[in-house]
Amino acid sequence: MAKAKSNIAKRVMTDAVYERTRENIAEFERAAKAGKLLTDAFRVLATKAKDDAFTARINKEMMKVLQTDGENDRGLRTVVKGDITMLKGMEFNKNAKLNTLFFAPYTASVDRATGILKVDISSYVPKDYVVAPPKATHFSLISAAAEVNFATGIQSSVHSSTPELVYGAQTEAAVSLSNTLTANSTNWLFLALGIRFYQQVNGKYYVLNSGKFNAVSVIELSGPAA
Repeated sequence: MAKAKSNIAKRVMTDAVYERTRENIAEFERAAKAGKLLTDAFRVLATKAKDDAFTARINKEMMKVLQTDGENDRGLRTVVKGDITMLKGMEFNKNAKLNTLFFAPYTASVDRATGILKVDISSYVPKDYVVAPPKATHFSLISAAAEVNFATGIQSSVHSSTPELVYGAQTEAAVSLSNTLTANSTNWLFLALGIRFYQQVNGKYYVLNSGKFNAVSVIELSGPAA
């Protein structure tokens, strides 16, 4: 059986009959590598706010990006040459999407010249603009910026957040979550915003249900000049 499997694997990699299969394998591997790279860039947020199927979902989205590459032949297409802007709005947790949990007005901006990516959030009342899960007593807003080079496989990221805020009827002041990356970067820049829920017990904050209720979404991105 082992010998038979080995022979089949060898045929897949060499036989002309399996040329399309080899093309699909090569492109899937490139898409998966790009998906892991972006996931690693946002790991600080993703570890507390992603569903069990996230890896498969981001690989699927990267495959869609790769398939928009109009320069390379089938089997040689890459994410780099695809429409990476398709990743805007990507949710890390399909069970808790940002736009179903947080409704306060905010603006996202990317300044490539300075390397500053930020989210400016207007004043709001948590009880009116945040949908919290049962038993949540506090929440925090988290922003992260990532610089990604899909060709070299290099990425870096920074993040900022509010302190734990009471989930109540108080008015929260406007806040700016600012993240600074490389000025005049020649790489892709991504900005994400997330919300994380906690239960306070004896003065300590515990993330609810290992992140099941937390959300993270890519809210803005910017590509290098052509």
